Amino acid sequence: MHRRALFALPLLAALPARAQAPWPQRPVRLIVPFPPGGTTDVLARALAAKWQEGWGQQVVVDNRGGGGGVIGTEATFRAVPDGYTLVLGNNQTHATNGALMRDLPYDPASFAAATLVARAPHALVVPATSPARTVAELVELGRRPGRGLSYGTPSAGSSAHLMSATFAKRNGMNVTHVPYRGAGPAAQDLAAGTVDFMMATWASVSTLAAGGRVRALGVGGEQRFPDLPDVPTLKELGYDYVSGDAWFGLFAPQGTPAAVLDRVHAATEAALSDPVLRGRLEAAGFRIQTMPPAAFGPFHQAEVARWAGLVREAGVTLGN
Repeated sequence: MHRRALFALPLLAALPARAQAPWPQRPVRLIVPFPPGGTTDVLARALAAKWQEGWGQQVVVDNRGGGGGVIGTEATFRAVPDGYTLVLGNNQTHATNGALMRDLPYDPASFAAATLVARAPHALVVPATSPARTVAELVELGRRPGRGLSYGTPSAGSSAHLMSATFAKRNGMNVTHVPYRGAGPAAQDLAAGTVDFMMATWASVSTLAAGGRVRALGVGGEQRFPDLPDVPTLKELGYDYVSGDAWFGLFAPQGTPAAVLDRVHAATEAALSDPVLRGRLEAAGFRIQTMPPAAFGPFHQAEVARWAGLVREAGVTLGN
């Protein structure tokens, strides 16, 4: 064999190993399609810190709020499917928006699903200064002639919007919807008394509740919150139709390699197995639940169909 060819053999042998180097080899961008301080942002930053430790690569949390989560989600949809752009989406960005927006610039069903991360039960919350001490009293206030109540939501079309609108409609309440650019700003205005009530994920208002600035009248889910043993579930009170929860999952652009999706899922499971982090998130109102890509994909597709049905039932439009 020619000496030049012999010299080239080690280089050729090294090429497959270099081409198959484990991901990630450079910083990863995690898009949060909502402003800082909200429920999604809290969860994303906790994950990013743990991923960074495990991968030895920087994980940049990129808050791209606006448009009810559309701006940040579209940025992910249009990104190169190489695994270096991920989005922490939820049932709004990846389900309800598709039923509410005719000109949505992305298809909620056409993302690569990596893993479910957590669920966040909602709570019906009022300012600490509210005269309503129970859900029934809040309903009575909303029925009074000429009174009317306002309710805040993280954005138009969110699960909080759908549940609040359904709650008001079924109980004959006179209400005004006040949409915000994220759960953080909405929760702050609730605490200030700018709006009268909010169907909020507990993760977005737990700190305000601990500080005595807001009060929960009822909580979502099948069981009472461990840190709110005296607050009944909405289901117990007969409002099971608004007893849903939000979910959060990691997505990548369609076409992202399956090996990357598997690694994201594995890293997320490892991060959430840390007892300190898990305890902190659960205390904040999250219910940790992961799924591998093979399970999360079908779950996501089913949620797209389910929330489309809820949008029709609630009769919500983005003009509400």
